[in-house]
Amino acid sequence: YSETKNFPKDELYGLVSQLRRATTSIALNIAEGSACKSKKEFLQFLYIALRSQYEVVTILKLSDRLGYLNNKSKEELGCHINEIGRLVQAMINSFQKKISEN
Repeated sequence: YSETKNFPKDELYGLVSQLRRATTSIALNIAEGSACKSKKEFLQFLYIALRSQYEVVTILKLSDRLGYLNNKSKEELGCHINEIGRLVQAMINSFQKKISEN
């Protein structure tokens, strides 16, 4: 959210809105999935969270190409979103293993 405050005002309903929705979607889908009664159902929410993470990566790349991110922000945000992707993928792998063991 704080980084998008530096984006051009004409992107408020474009990239800013899309980036904010995609980033919050990651956490919200994990939270919603954690309330599921089965591992298989939770897994579906984790896949949605991972797709949102891919969306964020793409929006950040586009934002960089458009010159909306400075190098420091690009590096930091890239590292954070890649780590989030690794963590979500690890959760998916763990749940898939548990499901296949049953």
